[in-house]
Amino acid sequence: MNTPPVVSRSEWLAELDDLRAREKAHTREGDAIAAARRRLPMTEVDSSTPIVGGNGKVPLIDVFEGRTQLFVSYHMWHDGRPAADQCEGCTFFTGQVRELSYLHQRDVTFAVFCEGPYDESDRYRRFMGWDMPWYSVPTESHERLVAGRHFGMKACYLRDRNRVYETYWTTGRGVEPMAPSYGILDMTVHGRQETWEDSPPGWPQPYEPLGQQFRRDGRPTAQWARIIVGHDDDLHSGQPSTGGSGCCS
Repeated sequence: MNTPPVVSRSEWLAELDDLRAREKAHTREGDAIAAARRRLPMTEVDSSTPIVGGNGKVPLIDVFEGRTQLFVSYHMWHDGRPAADQCEGCTFFTGQVRELSYLHQRDVTFAVFCEGPYDESDRYRRFMGWDMPWYSVPTESHERLVAGRHFGMKACYLRDRNRVYETYWTTGRGVEPMAPSYGILDMTVHGRQETWEDSPPGWPQPYEPLGQQFRRDGRPTAQWARIIVGHDDDLHSGQPSTGGSGCCS
């Protein structure tokens, strides 16, 4: 394994101080971008757009749960496929959103809007042990909400009495704030260990950024922890799928 050069603590601190100045500039630029984001115009979305939840169809405005803001994670789905074949990227990002009280304190509701049918996708949610609000978007509502984009995006909404507006959306690497694992990895010497990263020669980079980075032994990585404790991954009426062999490290 190749490693960074070894220097004295004083030399190390001097290098770190130089990097810290760049980090602070990066933070300030992020603050400026967030300030511009708060000043974007918005566009209206039909507040009556039907969404399917545990109690059947409800209008979009009900998903706010009485709050004024809504953050929606649009979760891709492969109809009729076993749990092992479901979207590894959406599983990676959705599974890292666990504690919602801090969002609620600031008048924000978090919800997942899944592309798949409610019963099937909700079984996936239960298999994964997630307890966030979960909804399915029926085909009739796709165009009103997705509007030519694709599931995998994240969108923010504002409720003004009985009207709903979309204020922001993003996709691709824009969704990384949902994944604190990436922020932690970015602070480590080996980083994310993905092939696109600018790392020194000899650094481990076994992961291609094509979904492989979110999978292990034939299924989304996080599923192995659920399999080990005996969670049933059967999303349909047949036998639970195995998705290969492996264990959770």
